[in-house]
Amino acid sequence: MSDEQRPRLRDLFRPRPVTTDRTVTTEADEAVPLTLRVAAGYAWRLLLLAAAIGVFIWLVMLLKLLVIPLMVGILITALLWPAFDWMLRHRFPRWLAILIALLGTAAIVGGLLWLVIWQVRVELPDVQKRSAEAFDQFQVWLHDGPLNLSDTQIANYLQQGLDMLNEQAQVLWTGALAIGTTVGHVATGAVLSLFILICLLADGAGIWRWTLKLFPRNGRQAVDGAAHNGWKTIVNYARTQLFVATIDAVGIGLGAFLLQVPLALPVAVLVFLGSFIPIVGAVVTGAVAVFLALVYNGPWIALWMLLVVLAVQQLEGHILQPILMGSAVKVHPLAVVLVVAGGAMIAGIPGALFAVPLAAFVNVAAVTLSTGSWRTGVDPSGDLIWSTVPRERRRRNQ
Repeated sequence: MSDEQRPRLRDLFRPRPVTTDRTVTTEADEAVPLTLRVAAGYAWRLLLLAAAIGVFIWLVMLLKLLVIPLMVGILITALLWPAFDWMLRHRFPRWLAILIALLGTAAIVGGLLWLVIWQVRVELPDVQKRSAEAFDQFQVWLHDGPLNLSDTQIANYLQQGLDMLNEQAQVLWTGALAIGTTVGHVATGAVLSLFILICLLADGAGIWRWTLKLFPRNGRQAVDGAAHNGWKTIVNYARTQLFVATIDAVGIGLGAFLLQVPLALPVAVLVFLGSFIPIVGAVVTGAVAVFLALVYNGPWIALWMLLVVLAVQQLEGHILQPILMGSAVKVHPLAVVLVVAGGAMIAGIPGALFAVPLAAFVNVAAVTLSTGSWRTGVDPSGDLIWSTVPRERRRRNQ
């Protein structure tokens, strides 16, 4: 055999077109309606995809002590990235930019904790006094309200509650040990998140180049483009949520202070942290402020506190977000509620916190790959969970 006729080695691995004339059909296959065969084809593919997603979620839950610090480190990196990138563009040494970013973050967190502890110490005697008054009023309501309970009945109910606590002492002790273990896990996770944050700020590009080598050579450019667009989405999300959380905390905290609701600063800090879970977190933490006003200040102050919370939410949703996110992105409220609920069902509070940015990243990366925008470097265009706000409306008469 001559050299020209001998097949080359590289030709053996070259993909060849798949022929469809080898499909074997039987009389039973022909008897099944076409629509049913198509539905069955979709069904087994969806089942296979669901199994793959289930295995992935199981692995994430199994390695949650590593995955959660990693996600926290990535999210904090996205929060610090605009300021950190600004320092790098203005020729700050990288080590100095990292030091300023870490010290600034530590100063902000430490200042918030100091303010919370300071106000709790200052207002603790007054809170204890008002708590006793609220408990007395609750007893009066039990006597004179619709329940119309006697002193003996109230004492019996209290004794039953104490007996139940004594019976469950072993369970409570086990829970206390579990809390101690959780505190140890939180401390370990915090240290690991700090280490991940420093590594990402110091050599995030190098880490990504190494990660990119895990993908096939022919697909690296596509993966790099999709990840780049997804990272920009995460940075926009973190920047916008930081500003929105600040506005929510200042508005609700100032309203609580003016209405003389106790522990206004801790409430503001709680609202700030909760606002990083879009829509759901701000609503829940705002409800805490209304509850405190109801218990310690009465129904009228609670009503005014509710109006303050609603006003801040309307200001955020209809004025601030369209202005702030005109060149950024926004998650549709329905998508937020469903994604946050699903994340909370799967992984609790961490799942609710990371559900929206993770869903947005996956969606933008998938659209980047499907539309081929990674070839040109332009922003992906398609059906995104995140859409530009405000969206220009086309005139029907044109």
